[in-house]
Formats: sequence, structure tokens, C-alpha cells
Amino acid sequence: MLVRFGYVAHATSLWDSSPAKTMTFKRWQTLEKEERQQKMYAITKQNITNTKRALFYNIAHGIPLYRISSTIVPLATHREVEFDYISLFDKEWKELGEIVKNHNLRVSFHPGQFTLFTSDKETITQNAVTDMTYHYNVLKAMGLEEESMLNIHVGGAYGNKAKAIERFHENIQLLPIPIKKQMTLENDDKTYTAEETLAVCEKENIPLVFDYHHHLANRSNEILENMLPRIFNTWQHIKLIPKVHISSPKSEKEFRSHAEYVDMTFVQPFFEIAKTCKLDFDVMVESKAKDKAMLQLVEELSKLRGYKRIDGGVLEIK
Repeated sequence: MLVRFGYVAHATSLWDSSPAKTMTFKRWQTLEKEERQQKMYAITKQNITNTKRALFYNIAHGIPLYRISSTIVPLATHREVEFDYISLFDKEWKELGEIVKNHNLRVSFHPGQFTLFTSDKETITQNAVTDMTYHYNVLKAMGLEEESMLNIHVGGAYGNKAKAIERFHENIQLLPIPIKKQMTLENDDKTYTAEETLAVCEKENIPLVFDYHHHLANRSNEILENMLPRIFNTWQHIKLIPKVHISSPKSEKEFRSHAEYVDMTFVQPFFEIAKTCKLDFDVMVESKAKDKAMLQLVEELSKLRGYKRIDGGVLEIK
């Protein structure tokens, strides 16, 4: 089976390459109208340029997965900020999309922790719809709205997990159908276990992005060997193969925090379990060292018996 790897947003091997440069709303308020537009344009332009640099870096190093920064457009969802980030960068968005398509890359977004559909506050739900719409609009501008996913968590429990899940099922209906079709859910490290998230995904027909580190921090009652086939099965109705998240703890004391690099001995048990499913899947490495951590992990795994590296970020596992 083939396992492809990627990393999050910032290609740290490149100089001055952050694709997430931003501006605070407080700073935005201090500027005159024309200055605001100029500043927003300059920052977004730089973020798009650095995203393109990362994509070319990935192509050169055989890295097929990449998560685009959610702040590629600063203040994009702030209700007081008006900035036509789609039309102004029509050519640039299309260019990014062509790069992705021409080189068979897989890109995604991960909207922030405040994109919640479990709240009983209407404003929070509306903000979540706004945020998901922003991400979808960028994908659509790139021509990738049918092949790239928007990954979020189930949300908060608010003292009553059962009622919060009921609200999720109610509130998610406010999300336009084309956007909901492109969303995934991920188990988290404190509240919703993989088992609980899987139940939500199966009911809503939403693919589950399994996070192994989160699973070990917030264990399910069901063992992973039994759950993983069901988790992978949530992807069957779409064209994409399953995706998982991999990272390792910063320390025993700070178990939920991500380390700079990935401890191969920490994640190897997951790959051994995944082998039994005999399905291709993709891996997003969520470590502080980004691309460097991903490449090191692939290198270390490739030295194991039955793990063969066939590209910079691709392994064949037997």
C-alpha cells in the first residue's frame, strides 16, 4: 500500500517563506481607507507568493500533501473588514490551482478552533458558516472546490456532550450543501474521542480525519484495530483516499502539545495497525518543524523492514 505524506503551511527550509503573514484588526483600524486596502493587498500577495514557493518546493522534493494556511488572507472573515480577496487575486488563485492539479498534489484547509457547530449561540454558528464559506471560496477560486477538504473538530461539550452533539447535527444544516460536501471532522485531544467523532461522521456522511496523537491523549472505549476500518470507510463516498494526522508529544508532562519532530517509535504502532486495512492513505504531519519533521519521519520509517521510500514524501508499506 502507498502512504503519502505532507506538512502544514510553512516550508521552514525556505528563507522568509511564511504564508501566514497577517495584521491585527487593531492595526487595521489605525489606517486610512486607502492604506488599509494597500496593506491588505500587500500581505495577501506575499502569502500567495509564499504558498506558491512552498508548492514548488514540495514538487521538487516529492511531497504530495500540503495544508494551505487559513490566514492566507488576513482578517478575511472579520465583519468590519471589506476586502475583495477573490477578484483582486483571480489570476493568482487560478495559478495556484493549476500547480496543484498539474502535479497531482493534495491540498486542504483546517479552519480554526473557533469554527464551532455545537454552540447554543446563534452568532457563533453564523461565524462558523462565514469561516467555512471563506475557505470554500478560496478553494473555488483555485478550481479545487471539489477535490480539497475543510477539516474541523466537532466542537465544545458545554457541560453536556449529548446535547452538544444534537446541536451539531442541527447547526450543520445551516452550512450550504456544497460546502458541507467538502468538510471533514477530526477527533480531538480533550473532548470528542475518535469513537464519538466517528458516530457523528457516520450519521452525517462526513469523512473522518483520524488523529493518532489525539487518540492516545483522549482514548475511546473501542480499540483502534476495530475502529480504523470504519474510519477509513467514511471516505468511500468521495474520490479521495483517507487522511490521518500524525505527531508526537512534546513531553510526558505536556502530552497534548506537539513536539518539534516526530518520535518514530511513538507513531510506528499506528502504521502497523493501518497495514492490516490494506488501503492507501495519506498522512499530514503536524509538528513544529513542519517539512523538516515530515522528511525526517519518512527517512526513519524507510529504514524499517517492509517500508520502502519511493519518493521524498511517499512510502510503500508491505
